[in-house]
Amino acid sequence: MRVIAGFLGGRTLVAPAGARTRPTADRVREALFSVLAGVEGDAVLDLYAGTGALGIEALSRGAAHATFVENARAALQALRQNIHALELGEVTTVLPIAVERALRAPPWREGFDLVFLDPPYAVIRGGRFTDPLAKAVERGLTSSLRPGARVILEHTSEEEAPPVSGITLEETRVYGDTSLSFYLR
Repeated sequence: MRVIAGFLGGRTLVAPAGARTRPTADRVREALFSVLAGVEGDAVLDLYAGTGALGIEALSRGAAHATFVENARAALQALRQNIHALELGEVTTVLPIAVERALRAPPWREGFDLVFLDPPYAVIRGGRFTDPLAKAVERGLTSSLRPGARVILEHTSEEEAPPVSGITLEETRVYGDTSLSFYLR
């Protein structure tokens, strides 16, 4: 796994062993950032950050700051290792807490321009988030967004993107067994 483009382009990222963390494939990340076009100056929130690949890619392409939320021990260790190796400590915040907890009572003051939401595929069933993520998203996600913010949900292609109050689903793009759904505030 590597950073695709920007000032960190070509640098490698570490990932924890095993199947518990599912890093976004390089080709899917490349397609995602092609659709996003510009992220310069954006404040980024990377939920279920895993290795941090999405937030780090945004930083490499000019985002101003990235906040990572991850609580799985192995993924958190890989995330911190990637941030340290790429010398991104000054432009990152790592919150080692559950996403549901972070959204229920957001520990940040600023709003975000770009949010990556890459939950375990099992939390979306029948075109809906399962509890407690559904409640946390409904209550906390939109209050964390600046006007015009973009939210990108990564999910299995077997499931429809869930509706989220306060933001509009613009489109879903399919890349094999992975889908990216683009929401706009």
